[in-house]
Amino acid sequence: MPAHRVHPDVGVLSDCLEVPGIGYIPVNAFVLHAAQPVVVDTGLGLPDRDFLTALSAELDPADVRWIWLTHPDRDHTGGIFALLEAAPRARVVTTFIGAGIMSSERPLPMERLYLLNPGQSLDVGDRTLTAFRPPLFDNPATVGFFDDRTGACFSSDCFGGPMPSAELAQGPDARHLAADGLREAQVLWASVDSPWVETADPNKFRHSWQLLRERAPELVLSTHLPAAPGITGPMIDTLSAVAGLAPFVGPDQAALEQMLARFEPSSLP
Repeated sequence: MPAHRVHPDVGVLSDCLEVPGIGYIPVNAFVLHAAQPVVVDTGLGLPDRDFLTALSAELDPADVRWIWLTHPDRDHTGGIFALLEAAPRARVVTTFIGAGIMSSERPLPMERLYLLNPGQSLDVGDRTLTAFRPPLFDNPATVGFFDDRTGACFSSDCFGGPMPSAELAQGPDARHLAADGLREAQVLWASVDSPWVETADPNKFRHSWQLLRERAPELVLSTHLPAAPGITGPMIDTLSAVAGLAPFVGPDQAALEQMLARFEPSSLP
């Protein structure tokens, strides 16, 4: 998980997963260097990932005061319990639903929770973080936030897009992919991650982007996209029009068997 800064106050811990037929999906966690440091999500839960080591490139894990869990899917929670052990003063910012979903596998300690709903704010010493529900999401507990000091928007899965290479997926800037390619990637991700948009009312869905239009964040930080500075308007224009989009349909069993057959060793003569 390479670490890099996209803003003096924001570090990115970059990772990705290759998904055949889709591309390389970025999987980012973030460090907000506030007076009370905030870690946003905790990466993949795969056995070859070491979230604490990656985090240590940005700050001492013991200094973390807040762990903002944008939602409790496994690509966001990989290092959360290790971090709770390493950061004894840290509390997990989530929702009632988020804490409930986590409890179905391994409960979060109740005394370490801080429940925050969309529209509410958290004071982290030198800035205020205001929670909001992103217009695109795949989990009912999803809550992103706006940082009033940097002007950045932490958007969870919203604005995501698979990249054509691991290098781009773990890179520092979504603009390294051509604008047409970025639009296609984000529309594809909407069809994969938010299949409910097929039945969304177009007018209501367009209105759900109004808060982002009004805030107009200069920097968008999505879990599943490289950092996106200076292109918020065009991205909103693309994604606010996806109501009615047909959901992605993955390979079926016959297609899987064909793919596996390509990798079977050749028979010996």
